[in-house]
Amino acid sequence: MPMPPHNRRASRAAVAALGAAGLITLAAAPAAFADETAPELVVGGIEPIDGVQPGSTFDLPVTVANEGTEAAEKVWVTYAVTRGLDFAEVPSNCRTQQVRSYDEMPERWTAVCGFDQAVEPGVVYTPERPLRVKALDRAFNDELLLRVGENDPGADENGTLPVAGTAPAVKLVEAPAGGEGSARVVILPVTSVNTADYQVTGAALRGRVGETVPMKVEFTNAGPAWFMAKVGEPTARVVITPPAGTSVVKTPGFCKAKGDAYECGMSQRALNEGGRETYNFQLKIDKRVAHAKGSVALSTEARPFDPDKSNDKADITLDVTGGGSTGSPGGSTSGSGGSTGGSGGSSGGASSTGGDGTTVNGGHLAETGSSALPITGVAAAAAVVTGAGMLVIVRRRRAQSLN
Repeated sequence: MPMPPHNRRASRAAVAALGAAGLITLAAAPAAFADETAPELVVGGIEPIDGVQPGSTFDLPVTVANEGTEAAEKVWVTYAVTRGLDFAEVPSNCRTQQVRSYDEMPERWTAVCGFDQAVEPGVVYTPERPLRVKALDRAFNDELLLRVGENDPGADENGTLPVAGTAPAVKLVEAPAGGEGSARVVILPVTSVNTADYQVTGAALRGRVGETVPMKVEFTNAGPAWFMAKVGEPTARVVITPPAGTSVVKTPGFCKAKGDAYECGMSQRALNEGGRETYNFQLKIDKRVAHAKGSVALSTEARPFDPDKSNDKADITLDVTGGGSTGSPGGSTSGSGGSTGGSGGSSGGASSTGGDGTTVNGGHLAETGSSALPITGVAAAAAVVTGAGMLVIVRRRRAQSLN
C-alpha cells in the first residue's frame, strides 16, 4: 500500500526543538485560527526519563486526549527516539523507520502507530500495552519525541522503508484520572548512565625553513556512548597550539584564532561513538627554534562522563631539517641550506605541499633552475666586459709602437 507523502515542513518545525533541556511542548494552532467544532488531540502522560542503564528496557506510558468538542474518528501516534535508543517490541498496528541525520537533526528511529477507533472529547486514553524501548550500549543523552494527529503522517523520505511490527496489535483504552494530555507534540530527554572517552591525536612535522607543511590533528570519541549537545551549546572544543617558529597559512573550518592558539569546534552537534573530527592546517616554517613543540588539547570545561584524562592532550612536534637560518623567517639563500645549491632549501614559498604532504608544483628542481639562470647571465656579462677591456689595451699598445 503506498504511503502518503511526508510533511517535511511540519516535521522540521517539530524536531527543530530536539536537544533543549527538560520537557518541551509544542502547542496546537492558536484558538483564534482553530475550528471550534473540530477534534483537538494532545499527547502527554510522561515525564523526563533518567538513570537508564544501557542494555535495559523501559516502557513509555503515553496518554492521548481530545480537548476539542468533536470526536476524532482515528488517531495516529508517532514516537521518535534518537540513536542511543531502539524499540524493543512493536505492535502490528505500528510501523518503524530508521531516519538519517539531516537539517541539524540527529539520526533517529520512528514508530508510527495507527488506532482505528474514535477518541471522544473529554476522555483520556492510553495504549493497553505501552510501547517498550531498549537502551543500547551507546545510549547517553537521548531524546524522545511524541506527536499525535488525526491523519497518517506518512514515511520520512530520508529514512529506510517502513517495516510493520510483529507483536500483537494494541488499542486505546481509557486511562485513570489524572493522565491529562499536554500538547500535540512533546519532546523530553532520556538520560542513561554511561561514559564517553574523548581523545586527541597530535602530529609529527618535518620540513626545511621556508617550506609549507601540512599539519593534521584529530579529535575522537572512543565511546562507548555517543554524545549529542543541546541546541545552542557546543559539542566539544579542541585547542590547537602550533609549534614556535611557524605561522599558519591555512586554517580549517570550525576553527578561530585565540591568542597564539586556535579554538576548534565540531562540524555536527552529535558525536557518534567511534566518530572523529579532523583538523587540517597548513604551516609555514619561518625559522628553526630549538625543541619547538606545540599541542592539541581538549578545552578545560568539566566532562564528568569522560573519566580518562590521560588522552586529553597530545604533542605537535617539529623537526626542522637542513641548514636553514635559526634566527630569521623565510629561509636562507646561502650556505648548505640555501636554495641555490639544489640541496632542497626553499626560497620563501617556491614550492608548496598538498594535503598528503607531497610537493605539487616543481619543488626543488624548479628552485634550482630559477636560481641558476641569473648566475649564468652574470658570468656571461662579466666575460664580455673582460674581453672588451683586453681589446682596448691591445689597440693602445699597437698605436704606441707605431708612433
